[in-house]
Amino acid sequence: MASSYLAAASSGLLARRIDQSRRLLARCTLCPRRCKVDRLAGKVGLCRTGALAEIASYGTHFGEEAVLVGEHGSGTIFFCGCNLLCVFCQNDDISHPEKHSCLPVDDQRLAQIMVELQEQGCLNINLVTPSHVVPQILAALPAAIANGLKVPLVHNGSGYDTVATLQLLDGIIDIYMPDFKFWSTDSARRYAKAADYPQVARQALREMQRQVGDLQINAQGQAQRGLLVRHLLMPGGFAETDAILRFLAEEISVNCYVNIMDQYRPAGRADEFTELAAAISAAEYRQAMQRAEQYGLARLDRRNFAGLLRHLLDK
Repeated sequence: MASSYLAAASSGLLARRIDQSRRLLARCTLCPRRCKVDRLAGKVGLCRTGALAEIASYGTHFGEEAVLVGEHGSGTIFFCGCNLLCVFCQNDDISHPEKHSCLPVDDQRLAQIMVELQEQGCLNINLVTPSHVVPQILAALPAAIANGLKVPLVHNGSGYDTVATLQLLDGIIDIYMPDFKFWSTDSARRYAKAADYPQVARQALREMQRQVGDLQINAQGQAQRGLLVRHLLMPGGFAETDAILRFLAEEISVNCYVNIMDQYRPAGRADEFTELAAAISAAEYRQAMQRAEQYGLARLDRRNFAGLLRHLLDK
């Protein structure tokens, strides 16, 4: 299956989207925060990112879902900055870094990184926390394509995306992999300073599903196109988990590929919130998986720990 952005480049669609998205940076409304700062002039809003995308690291990653990893890994690019303020963020030093701790990259350098990851054998280009750098990603694609980029593009985000910005990616992104964090407005306000997150995420996931549909996996077990939803279990959060799983089954697709994640641990500023001090127990994880199955969600990610260990030992 050919990656979507190749047809978009040949048809002229990609060029139009580059122009449309860049104009948004002059009074930035890319994400639901709508900071309205002139990022082209170097001003920054909540995401702390100006005209250039900034990256913390990039490389071959084997810790993602098996359908994204295969034998050669997922080509991850970790962008600095984020439009959420999750108090428990495990990548707090990346999402809200200190000044000068990240590497600014222009279009050409970002394109080189994409091609380099493909040349290392990566199955895909995994764009981690991309919501606030959509124009920069789009602008890098022509040079990347000219240098042979052809693997699927993965939009690996928080789910806090506007439909308007996602529509700029229609026909370009192959795989959407959002997290659905909170169902409760109170939780979203308390833990991410984004009371509108639940409503925004629901709209975003509907749009992602409209664009790419259910996750398509080839005969080699590799994801090619579609939606993969992650949900991080939170201490005492089963009621929200239940509502999210029901939403996915009833309003997205009963065939939605879902990764219920049990790796929550207190990080960032979580120690300021007593209720976030606990880890997730095996019983809580089993309860969530059982509830998903009760709603008819049968495409549940099963972590391949043996495969991950093998790759780690091979290094």
